[in-house]
Amino acid sequence: MNLVCVKAVRENSEGRLHKTVACWRLLFYFPFLCLFSACSPESKTAYTDQDVPIAWGEMTLYITKHTPGNSPTYASREFGYTGLTMYESIVHGSPGYRSLAGQLNGLDSLPQPEAGQRYNWLLSLNAGQAAILKALYNQTSDENKALIDSLENEIEVFYREQAADDQVAERSIAYGRSVADAVFEWSKTDGGHRGYLHNFDKNMVHPSGPGSWKPPLYSQSFSHFPLHPHWGENRTFVKANSELPIPYMIPYDTTAGSPYYQQFMAVYEMDKSLTQEQKETAIWWGDDPDVTFTPPGHSYYLATEALKIKRPELIVCAETYARVGMSVADAFIECWKWKYHFFSERANTYIPRFIDPTWVSFWPDPPFPAFPSGHAIQASSAATALASVLGEEIEITDRAHEGRPRDEVRDVDFTIRSFHAFWEIAQETADSRFYGGIHTPQDNQVGLDQGKVIAGNVIGLKWRD
Repeated sequence: MNLVCVKAVRENSEGRLHKTVACWRLLFYFPFLCLFSACSPESKTAYTDQDVPIAWGEMTLYITKHTPGNSPTYASREFGYTGLTMYESIVHGSPGYRSLAGQLNGLDSLPQPEAGQRYNWLLSLNAGQAAILKALYNQTSDENKALIDSLENEIEVFYREQAADDQVAERSIAYGRSVADAVFEWSKTDGGHRGYLHNFDKNMVHPSGPGSWKPPLYSQSFSHFPLHPHWGENRTFVKANSELPIPYMIPYDTTAGSPYYQQFMAVYEMDKSLTQEQKETAIWWGDDPDVTFTPPGHSYYLATEALKIKRPELIVCAETYARVGMSVADAFIECWKWKYHFFSERANTYIPRFIDPTWVSFWPDPPFPAFPSGHAIQASSAATALASVLGEEIEITDRAHEGRPRDEVRDVDFTIRSFHAFWEIAQETADSRFYGGIHTPQDNQVGLDQGKVIAGNVIGLKWRD
C-alpha cells in the first residue's frame, strides 16, 4: 500500500479532537481518515489504475460516515450518483463500453469528450469524483471538503507529472467536472435532493388500522415519525424498477397458528435460542447511521474490498461502483414505496400484544415500517450487482467494524466476518435482522427476492457494445 503524508484531525480516547501530523496508507479504510496536505518529494504517492477508484470509494465512505444527519435512504442515493459519475467520467476512453446516457430514467444526455483530442481518463475520474462528492454532500463540514480537495490534489499532481502535457491534463479535468456537474443537475430533480433536511415528516397522518406500524418505546431513533415516508416516490435510476408490481404480503391475522401469527412466532422462538454467533451477526450488520457509513455504505465498502482483491481493469472498477450504487439506490426507493404502502408493524408491537407481553427484541427497532426488509433488499441487490461484474465466488473478509468497542448492553463483541461468495453476504445481512428480532422471515425473503430483480434491471442496461 502507498504512503501519504497527512495533517490530521483525530479523536482521542475521550472523544476530543486534536491535531497531529503523520503518514498514513491511503488504500486502507481506517476509522479516522485524515486531512491531506502536500507531501514531501520523498514520500510522494504512486498510483496504479485501480488505486484511484478505490481511493475515491474509501473517501466516499468516510464522508458518508462523518456527515451528520445522514440516513440509509439518503446515503443510498449518493452512492448511486457517485458510482454513475465514476463510470461516465471514463467510459469514452474504454473501447467496447457504452455510456448510460439515454438509458437511465430521464438522463437524456451527458457531456461528450472532444473528438480527436487526447484525455487522461484517471484525471477525469479524479476530478469528477471530487466534484460530485462535494455537490451531493454540500452539508458536510469544511474539514471534510478540505479532505476531498486534498485527495483530488494528491492524485492530480501525480498524473499531471505522468502526462507531462498541461493541455491534456486541463482538458481531462474539465471533462470530469462537466460530467459530475451534469449528473448533479439531473440528481436535483429526482425527489431526494437535500433529503437530509426533511428526514421525518411531522405532518404525516399515520394509518391506524390493524397491523399498522407504531413507533415503539424501544427504538433506534428519538423520532416518533417514520423516516422519509415519501422516498418511494423518488425517480429510480432504471425506469423498469419504478414499474415493479407490489409484492405479496401475508394478510394480518391474530389467530394463533395463522400464517401471519407464525411469522412473529418464528421471531419469538429465534430470540429465545440466540447463539453468541447469531448475536454477533445481529450487531455487525446494524450499521446505525449515527456511528457508521449506513447499510448501503456497508455494501459500497464491500465493493471496495472486492476490488482490492480482484484488481480488475479501471473501467471494470468504475462499472462495479456504478452497478452497486444504482442497484442499492433503486432498492431503497422500491423498498420504501412498499414499506409505506403496507405500513406494516414490527415484532415489538405484535409479540407483546399477542404472544408474550414481556418480550423485547434483541436489537432496537428502526424508525420506519417493516415490510419488506431494507437490509435484505439492498444487500441482495448489491450482491447480485457485484457477482455480475466480478463473479459470484470470492474469499473476502469484512472488517468494517473491527476495533469498535464491545456492545456492553448486549454483551457482544464486534467480530469480523469472512465469506466465500457475495450471496453469502446478502443472506447473512438478511438473517441478522431476523436474529435481531426486527424482521420476520417474510420481510427478509421478499427483500432478498426483490433485490435480485432490481439489480437485474440495472445489469440489463447496455453496458457494452
